[in-house]
Amino acid sequence: MSHPNMHEYFAEEVLRRAARTDAKTSLKKGLKLICLRAVGRSFAALDMKAVLELPVLLLKDLLPHLNIVHLAQLQPALKLKGISTHSAWVTILRDIKGHYSVRNIRTEEECKQEAIDSFFQFIFYGINHRCVARYISNMSIGSLLLAVAKHVRRFCLRPSRFLQSLTAEQRPLLLVLEESVRCVTVKQHIDLLKSDSQCAMFVLHRLLDHGEPKELIVYDQDLDFLLWVLRGRGSLYQPKQSQGREACWISDSATTAGEAGTPPGPETPSPDTDDDYSTPCKSLKLEPLSEETDRSGTPAPPADPQACFENLRRSVASCPRSRLESLQIRECGPGVLSMLASFLPSWSCLRSLSLQSCATFNNTEVLNLVLSLQQLYQQPDSSLTHLNVGVLPHARTIEMLLHRSSGLRSLTLEVLPMPLHPASEQSFVAEAATSTDLPLEELSVRVPQVTMSLCSVLVGLRRCPSLKSLHISGIRLPIGRSHRELLTCVSVSNQRLKRLSLEDVQLADCLPQIQTLLSSCTLEELWLRDCRLLEKCSSKASCLQQLVDSVKRSSSLRSFSLAQNRLAESVAVLSELFTGPAPSQLTKLDISSNFIQPADLLHFTWLLEKNRPPQRVTLDLRRNPSDRDPELWCTALSRLRLVCDFLVNEWTLTDPMADHVSNM
Repeated sequence: MSHPNMHEYFAEEVLRRAARTDAKTSLKKGLKLICLRAVGRSFAALDMKAVLELPVLLLKDLLPHLNIVHLAQLQPALKLKGISTHSAWVTILRDIKGHYSVRNIRTEEECKQEAIDSFFQFIFYGINHRCVARYISNMSIGSLLLAVAKHVRRFCLRPSRFLQSLTAEQRPLLLVLEESVRCVTVKQHIDLLKSDSQCAMFVLHRLLDHGEPKELIVYDQDLDFLLWVLRGRGSLYQPKQSQGREACWISDSATTAGEAGTPPGPETPSPDTDDDYSTPCKSLKLEPLSEETDRSGTPAPPADPQACFENLRRSVASCPRSRLESLQIRECGPGVLSMLASFLPSWSCLRSLSLQSCATFNNTEVLNLVLSLQQLYQQPDSSLTHLNVGVLPHARTIEMLLHRSSGLRSLTLEVLPMPLHPASEQSFVAEAATSTDLPLEELSVRVPQVTMSLCSVLVGLRRCPSLKSLHISGIRLPIGRSHRELLTCVSVSNQRLKRLSLEDVQLADCLPQIQTLLSSCTLEELWLRDCRLLEKCSSKASCLQQLVDSVKRSSSLRSFSLAQNRLAESVAVLSELFTGPAPSQLTKLDISSNFIQPADLLHFTWLLEKNRPPQRVTLDLRRNPSDRDPELWCTALSRLRLVCDFLVNEWTLTDPMADHVSNM
């Protein structure tokens, strides 16, 4: 007999069975979660071989429940089994440093190292973080620090009571760090009049001169501290002041070396001093010194910084000086360049040098730096290949550094141009233009929205036929001049170029030159960010179609960016990249910050569905107004997911104004 309401009965029965099934599934999931958590807590007592014999899916489920030490121990074996720990490291890093900490980290190893280095700093310096506790289960702080220290590669030194422990009960930890750390960062200013300065400098000495670090990063330190750190890295040689043409062009707007507020560089030591400036390979061993106390029992600080240094230097025995290969000085103060110039000429092991300042460097200091670099490259064993300097006072410095630094492979400059006398400019251009070719492979020039001539950049490009990477940002040209000269120069002189990035430059009338560039160079990456490409086009779609045709003809191009160019509804034309018998071989297309609305994206997606790329393409859609129609935007993304990969983020209220201002 049939039930009077058969349809209702059938529906109710299906729901009851589904509820029972869900309950069983939920119970299984709950038991599995309990087991995984128990394994994570007791991992140290387990047999590693037995764990690795577990099914692959079960091992993947176990990763989020391991503490950071066990995850690091297990990673090499998991890698051999083809199991990635990337997601687990990303989770740890996001918990500790936030979502944006993983934006520029690509590989599993990079993510692991950043997570371990950050985690160690939190634990060592006693920073209470709500997410740290979950990754340190069943381990004492001392055991945890020793275990993690083996994997630490970057150590941030800051004066504190925790740092003092490395000279006492935590001395074994310091020995481990000496073996593992490859980069030391000194962010906080070390005040030599404070009692903990000697301890901080002792730890710095142990890491640099008894350990393995090859890189030192220093923020906002005074000359005395830098002098102590750099002593013995190179001979104390003071370059002579030039009286030639180079001094003339700088002196046009330079201040004299004796200006108020500009300390002179260190004097060349005389032969009868304690330091032999020709071969200073040793420095006195440092040990933590007991502080003198007054009658009240309060430690008495040194009378002055130099006394602190002398106390540290008059210790037990001599120690070797490490061969630092990379030095970064950020927030350089007055006199730093002149002081550093006295060490550079014989610092033959230095491979990378970065000098950054919030204010424009003094002209005389820049000249001292340039001349000391010339002295360095006259040495047969000089190793400096990477130089990053900013902010420089003249565009002429590009030519100066290239002309005097013949061994550079990578040069990054930030320039804030000042007026120069026309006669000195033309004379130096004539000299540089007749010079031999240079081996430079990477050049980056950033000018913070100030009008300047392209002359210095063009002279440099013509001398660098081996250039593989070029980045130009923010150059404003005088009225009546165009960036066409720049693109033409690159097409003729730099045909080995692989990566070209132009940012915040006016290219509205340069479409023919861009097409020529694509046909003459074997570019692999082309970034045209915020270049106002379509600003003067009567038909945006037609101009964009011409660019698309040129990109399709470039068989080498793999990454293409048109970010922040106000493409809007014209984005549909980009689907033509993948049509015809010879579609583009692009694997990355960046169209972020282009005011692409949901309807425009849906139309673009529909065209891509009709003409699918021959390979998987990553599409950057970030900072586009998805909030105009969230439902339609999600529909477009769901369909787009079948065609390519994409990067998206939430649209914020500040994005429209930033996009508008950048295109004014």
